[in-house]
Amino acid sequence: MTRRRKPANPTLVLFVRHGQTPTTGATLPGRAPGLHLADTGREQAEAAAARIAVLSSIAAVYASPMERTRETAAPIARARKLRVRQAKGLIECDFGRWTGRKLSELRKLESWQTVQRYPSGFTFPGGESFSEMQTRSVDCVHQLVDQHRGQTIVAVSHADVIKAIVASATGTHLDLFQRIVVSPCSITAILYSTSGPMVLTVNSTGDDLRSLAPS
Repeated sequence: MTRRRKPANPTLVLFVRHGQTPTTGATLPGRAPGLHLADTGREQAEAAAARIAVLSSIAAVYASPMERTRETAAPIARARKLRVRQAKGLIECDFGRWTGRKLSELRKLESWQTVQRYPSGFTFPGGESFSEMQTRSVDCVHQLVDQHRGQTIVAVSHADVIKAIVASATGTHLDLFQRIVVSPCSITAILYSTSGPMVLTVNSTGDDLRSLAPS
């Protein structure tokens, strides 16, 4: 008689957007190096770390390679005596020639409407498409889940990346992902099991994370 294999325990991933920077809401920094958290962003990161600290166990803390995400991840990892591990697949979208441009200028472009209403059909000039961003970030998450079956991990990333991951988890078309809001240092929790992902919370900025549990 063949024994049935016991299903693997689910993995809880806490996605954290990096804290506020001097350019938040003003420019499109993308992957340009040298952008650090503002004082407000550091305070937000400490607050996120305190919220996550109430959970019983965090197995690992991952961050995209950008300075602002690693700085956000630092107090979260420090509270658990962990090191911040880099996950390249969580990196910001490559905005190509739009990198560093002011949002007030970009909003005047005709192509900005495509970014908002038809993102699945848009590729940044000299950069990455939203579809490519979603594919590599979701692939990265699945790899992390495979490495941490039955555990809770933190993944610090960027707004568009997290929004694309949420869209994938909920089966929402990428063209609707701009309707999702992910604020600085907000926490988005997704439970990954063999039966598929379950989104527990999105853009949480003040709730007690101990209440996270599928009903």
